[in-house]
Amino acid sequence: MKIQMLGTGSAFAKTYYNNNALVYADDFTLMIDCGITAPTALHKLGKSLNDIHAVLITHIHADHVGGLEELAFRMKFQHNRKPLLYVPSKVITPLWENTLKGGLTQDQWPSIDDFFDVVLLEEHVPVMITPQLKVEIIETPHIPNKPSYSLYINDRFFYSADMQFHPQLLHQLVEERGCRTIFHDCQFQSPGVVHACLKELLTLPDELQKLVWLMHYADDQEQFKGKTGYMRFVEQHKIYEV
Repeated sequence: MKIQMLGTGSAFAKTYYNNNALVYADDFTLMIDCGITAPTALHKLGKSLNDIHAVLITHIHADHVGGLEELAFRMKFQHNRKPLLYVPSKVITPLWENTLKGGLTQDQWPSIDDFFDVVLLEEHVPVMITPQLKVEIIETPHIPNKPSYSLYINDRFFYSADMQFHPQLLHQLVEERGCRTIFHDCQFQSPGVVHACLKELLTLPDELQKLVWLMHYADDQEQFKGKTGYMRFVEQHKIYEV
C-alpha cells in the first residue's frame, strides 16, 4: 500500500493545502477526506477527480469535507458516475444535513444517495476495501460532542484525522496491535486544545517517536525542522510505502 498526501497543512494553511490523502492499493485509489483544497491539489498533481474510486470521510470540518460538493457535481455531470463514499455511521447525518444538503439537493436529487454510493462504517469493525486494503475506524477525541475518527489500516498503519493528544492509544496500537507507522496531526503552538501539540508529542518515548510522522501542520513548518525529536515531517505530494 502507498499513501500520497494531497496536502499536509492545518485547516488554515495556504502553503501546504488541507490534510487530505490518496491511498493506492490494488489499482484502486481511496481519498482520505476531501477538503476545500483537495480539487486544487489534485489539479496540481495532474490527477482527475475521475481517478478517485472512493472517498473516506473522518469528520465534517471543512478542511476534510469542503471539496465534496465539487467532487459530487463533477462526478455526476462530467463523469456520469457515483463514487463510493465511506462514512462513519455517526457522521452520515450531519455530513448531509449540516454540510452538503444546501448545495447539492435539487428536486430530482433529494438525498446523498443520488450522488454517492454510501457505505456506512462502524467503530472497530474492519472493512476490506480491496484485498490489500483493510480499514478500521477508531473514534478519537477532537471537538467535544462532534464525532471524529482516525484510521487503522492493514493492521500496521495509524492515520490520525484530527485528534487531541492520546498517548494511551498510541502505546496500545504499537505494543498490542503491531502498528509500525503513525501519521499524526501536529499543532506547533501549546497547549494542544483540539490537536496534539508538538510539546505533547515530544513527551513520547524515543522508540515511539521513531514511528511518528507529523502532518496537519501550519505554514511556519520550516521553523520547526530539527526541533521534532525523532519524529519526521510528512512531505506534501511525496509517495510513501506503508
